[in-house]
Amino acid sequence: MENGLLFRRLHHLHIKKLIFSIGILAAVLSLLHLFAFPYGNYLSIFPHDNVGSISSTNGSKPFSVNPKLTDSDSNLDQKIDSDHNLPSDDVGQLDDDLEMEESNLNLVSIFEPEKPVLVLGKNLSLVHDKEPKIEGSDISVTPISSVLRKRGGKAMSITQMNSLLLVNSANKKLKRPRLSSQRDRELQDAKFQILNAPIQRSISPVHASLFRNFSMSYELMENKFKVYIYREGEKPIFHEPYTRGIYASEGWFMKLMERNKQFAVKDPKKAHMFYLPFSSVKLRNALNGSGFRSQKDLENHLKKYVDIIATKYRFWNKRGGADHFLVACHDWAPRSTRKIFENCTRALCNSNIAGGFKIGKDISLPVTYIRSSENPLKDIEKNPSPNKTILAFFAGGMHGYVRPILLHYWQNKKPDMKIVGPMPRDIEGKAKYREFMKASKYCICAKGYEVHTPRVVESIYYECVPVIISDNYVPPFFEIFDWESFALFVLEKDIPNLREILLSVSEDRYAMMKRRLKMVQRYFFWHKIPEKYDLFHMILHSVWYSRVFRVLKFEGAMTPRHS
Repeated sequence: MENGLLFRRLHHLHIKKLIFSIGILAAVLSLLHLFAFPYGNYLSIFPHDNVGSISSTNGSKPFSVNPKLTDSDSNLDQKIDSDHNLPSDDVGQLDDDLEMEESNLNLVSIFEPEKPVLVLGKNLSLVHDKEPKIEGSDISVTPISSVLRKRGGKAMSITQMNSLLLVNSANKKLKRPRLSSQRDRELQDAKFQILNAPIQRSISPVHASLFRNFSMSYELMENKFKVYIYREGEKPIFHEPYTRGIYASEGWFMKLMERNKQFAVKDPKKAHMFYLPFSSVKLRNALNGSGFRSQKDLENHLKKYVDIIATKYRFWNKRGGADHFLVACHDWAPRSTRKIFENCTRALCNSNIAGGFKIGKDISLPVTYIRSSENPLKDIEKNPSPNKTILAFFAGGMHGYVRPILLHYWQNKKPDMKIVGPMPRDIEGKAKYREFMKASKYCICAKGYEVHTPRVVESIYYECVPVIISDNYVPPFFEIFDWESFALFVLEKDIPNLREILLSVSEDRYAMMKRRLKMVQRYFFWHKIPEKYDLFHMILHSVWYSRVFRVLKFEGAMTPRHS
């Protein structure tokens, strides 16, 4: 009797110990899983939403790109900095290394539900019986029910951007200096002339329809604008332009600006603006070298530079840097310059309005893929095919979350929609890529990891109407060009309706857009020796335009104001 009671008590005690041990084990496993799957991605047998997920389908372990910096990332960008290691890639057929920038990314693998749901918008979803797979690739789209909402928040349409530009143009003004100068009066006079310019009768209505307000402003820029280039700063980050590859726009501008004699002045007192000649690409490549270990170190390096010029010269402090400008094409440039150069005019390739780009102050810099440091026009064919037999064309790597969605809906769906993944990079593949662009009515410019893509400029070169699928992307020279006159803008959520949108464009409208593309080409070419209206002059003009319209009108005869 007593033995039986003792046995039961021992049995209950062992059960309690077992339950306690299981509880401890579960807690330890939960903690381990939390560290193994950060950012809120918990192991679950139930279907759940996740952000921008991409997983491997070839049996290998799923991969992830960590938003933190790694040595491998730095090594990839080091390749970009070497002429010998640059990919001999076609314009638009970008090497993975060139686009491998992980800002604002969190690609993580998850356990997939039985019936994945791909939701492209608030009221637009599709239930798939099978996981959507991209042919010829080991990348598959994983259920991402909140991908667009979580990636960039609410998208701003091109119409809303136009409205914002008008509002900002009306409100733009600089910090009032304590004393007005000759340069201030020149800028104010230029602003008055631009606002009161007569209607230009010498250009055709079609050509005039490309611009918002340009002719008078450009002529004044060529005649009056003066820039001082700071000599301070050590190479390679400063004064050593990088002129090949996807980020070459910043390098070609630096190279041509530092050689220029028309706009550059040696006396800073004669300057309307001050150029900060650093390379965002070289700055990024300095990571894990030269004593830089984190992005914060890069920002501190720029801050020290500002401290040097602010101490040596009085111009930075006069307006808090508002009459200074920089030209930067690397993906990280917006973040690296956001605080230090808050008041400056920033010409940025990564012109994401949701990432701090300010319409009316900042300038959208075109992404131009340059293949030769000596000849920026190399491999650019200027005679597109007159026969446009393909409705829409896209080819490229599966970077980011938009392109896998694009291929899922449109790869091999319609014969007139040539939507594919990466094409071969041999001579034949490159030639075929160019032929597709020349033979297409519309070229799909789908964002990669960031909002910008060189396909926008490529499309212009080949007279293929750009169809920009990149929410919150501000197109190049937005303050100058009326982009809706020669390009289409499709929200990411409308990818399932892409063909219907393209077919809804009338033949007359398409013909007019194509005609305007031919006219706008000249503004997107680099030349070894700058030519009127080329990219060098257009960037300078946008810097000038931003400066002129941020001038505060002085009262009366602009007499000095004393504190």
